[in-house]
Amino acid sequence: MAITIPIDALTSRFGDRFNSLRSQSLSTRFANLRPVSEFLDLKRLSKPANFGEVQSRVNYNLGYFSSNYAVVFVMLSIYSLLTNAMLLFVIIFVSASVWGIGKLDGRDLDLGFRRFNTSQLYTGLLCVGVPLGIWASPIATALWLIGATGVTVFGHAALMDKPIENAFSEEAV
Repeated sequence: MAITIPIDALTSRFGDRFNSLRSQSLSTRFANLRPVSEFLDLKRLSKPANFGEVQSRVNYNLGYFSSNYAVVFVMLSIYSLLTNAMLLFVIIFVSASVWGIGKLDGRDLDLGFRRFNTSQLYTGLLCVGVPLGIWASPIATALWLIGATGVTVFGHAALMDKPIENAFSEEAV
């Protein structure tokens, strides 16, 4: 029995913001990366006057700097894996083991003193990988990653003022 996750039901609550993300390839997704000098422009950092301005800034900056925020997420992901060496080891170990078992093409693994079929190999991997995975604390790492990305992205989006030319285009005459 396959488990299906209704992605449309989850993303429909966010409006049309994620529709473009589903149809883009990875190269076009990062084609609109903004320069670092624009992303970290200290002259445009300011404290918002009220919550309405925070909402306006976040809505604008999430769209404008979306590729930069994706890079921030990737960099924080790499940092979290480098600082949690056990989790990195478990990911590499399980990936290499699944790849190695797949390279057998259904044949038995003969070690000379014992033969193991693929079912036994996957069961052994499960018995070793799950306890190691739990010990590596992936949930704590994922929660840290969500929190660090949220604080970084929404903090930047709330404090980064819109460019002057865009600030006047929203005002009704």
